[in-house]
Order: sequence, then structure tokens, then C-alpha cells
Amino acid sequence: MTPIRRLAATLASSLAGLALSTTALAQGYPTKPITFIVPNPPGGVVDTSARLVGDPLGKALPFPVVIDNRGGASGNVAYGHVARAAPDGYTLLISYSAYHTGNPSLSAKLPWDQKDFVPVALLTVATNVIAMHPSVPANNLAEFIAYAKKNPGKLNYASQGKGSLAHIGTEMFKQQTGTHIVHLPYSGSGAAIKDVLAGEVHLFITTPPSVMGHVQAGKLKALAIASGKRYDQMPTVPTSAEAGLPGFELEAWVGLFAPRGTPQDVVDKLSGEIRKVLESPESRQRAATAGVEIRYLPPAQLADLVKRDTEYWAKVIRTAGITAD
Repeated sequence: MTPIRRLAATLASSLAGLALSTTALAQGYPTKPITFIVPNPPGGVVDTSARLVGDPLGKALPFPVVIDNRGGASGNVAYGHVARAAPDGYTLLISYSAYHTGNPSLSAKLPWDQKDFVPVALLTVATNVIAMHPSVPANNLAEFIAYAKKNPGKLNYASQGKGSLAHIGTEMFKQQTGTHIVHLPYSGSGAAIKDVLAGEVHLFITTPPSVMGHVQAGKLKALAIASGKRYDQMPTVPTSAEAGLPGFELEAWVGLFAPRGTPQDVVDKLSGEIRKVLESPESRQRAATAGVEIRYLPPAQLADLVKRDTEYWAKVIRTAGITAD
């Protein structure tokens, strides 16, 4: 056998062995606990979504799912950790759309790249509500926009921090409405809501559970749900389109991703098991209680969502001149 033929035979044998080993890995997977790395502290939409899936998934598989909260640096701590993890299906990323699709446009230096991850499944989606302090002389969204246009720079809005979804989303609102509203960044929703309730902040676009009780108590006004459909627990609040602002939709999604190089059989097995978990009545009930909507997507469709959202947010961020802290 010539050296070239010997090399070709060796390579073919190696590839065949690799194919068999990855198939065996998927068939026997998992053989130990799986860890979900969460880029946020306990509580909130991202952590809730991780536990919504992780708890029942751990019961369906031979080994449990461990939730590891690694907040910090706008998600970059967790993303960097998973990007460097072994691609064996045991260290997975619970990804938040604002981080996954927004951070690449907010900072030129990240400890990760979108190419470092492969999609597994979309888990949940959370809509947002446009909440206003009653001191603003407006009864609905159209009146608020008209008032803001007549008083440029006199109104302000809160966000959970520079580069957060509320920051980018409200800048998108300003671009669509032609208004000038001053940004007041906070270090989280708690501090922001406190000042909104005190009347020091006029507008806050956030998830409904954060302000629903205050709206019901008359301390805040809900102007619109930033989604294509109404929010079940606030059924009298119109969508943005119904309120006169078609096209303004602000939804945050949470998905599961694996390190690049993870065998496709493992990804497919995980995605299939997650779909079963999400389709259960128990999961849907828990999601409704937590204020999120289950919206499963398989890997290919999640990849399309990432691409679309990344391109869209890049335009908003560039137009508004937003940068990371």
C-alpha cells in the first residue's frame, strides 16, 4: 500500500470511529448531571425559565439538571464560561435575547462570539408593557406620544441599566414615535420601579409581572402591551397596534445553547426531550404563573431567530448610539 493510500485508509478509519463514538455518546447520554449556566441571579424571567425546564428535564433523564447562576457583566461572565466549556452536552447556556443578540453590537470586545454556540431550543418568551406614572397628563398611548412630542426632553424613562432590553427597547420606541425622552439607567428593575412609583420617572417599559399589581392599584397606568397579542393577565390593556403604534413589539426570549462542536445527536436528543417537557400541562401552568409564554423552537428555527434579531437590534443600537458601560 502506498503512503497516500495508507494515510487515506487511516483517516477513513478515524472518521468512522469518530462517527461511531458520537452516536454512542448520544445513545448513552447523559451519564452524569447536566449543568445549565444562567447569566442572571436567581429570580426574574431568565432564571425562572431555566428552572421551568431544568426541574422536569432532570426528572425525565437519568440524571438531574443543576442550575448554576453566574450573573455579571451583562451576561458576559456566563457566556464566556460556556464558550470555553467542553462540547459534550453537560455544560449548557441559558441564553437571554438581550445578551445574545444585543451584546455583539454594544461592545467590540467580548469574551465570546455567537459562533461559539449552537442552538438547542427556544424555551420561553416574555412580552413587555409600557407603564406610565399617572402624573403625566395622558390617558392612553396616543395621548402620551402627543404630549412627549410637544414637550421634548421634559419626560424621562427608566431602564435596568445601560444596554439593557428596556434601554434598547425604549430607544426603539423613541425612533418609531419621533419623541425625545431622557434615559435614566438604574441597576436593576427594583430600583427603577421604586422611582417610577414615586413619580421621579415617567415611563418604564418592563415585563408585566413587575408592574401588574401597581397598575391594578392605580399607582401606574398601563398604556399598551408591546406584543402582537394581549397579555392574558392584563386583558383590558391593548396591544401597541391596537393603541395606535403598529410594529412596536418588544419580546424577550430565553433559549438553550450548547458549546460549538457539541455532537448533533446530543443536541437533537436534548431538543426533543425539552419539547416534551414544554408541552406538558404542568409546564404551561408554571409558565403562566411566572408571566412567561412557552414557545418551543427546534435548533434550525432558533438559529434563524438569532440571525434576524441580531440584525434588527444592531440597527436600533447604531441609530441610538448605545454602547455598553
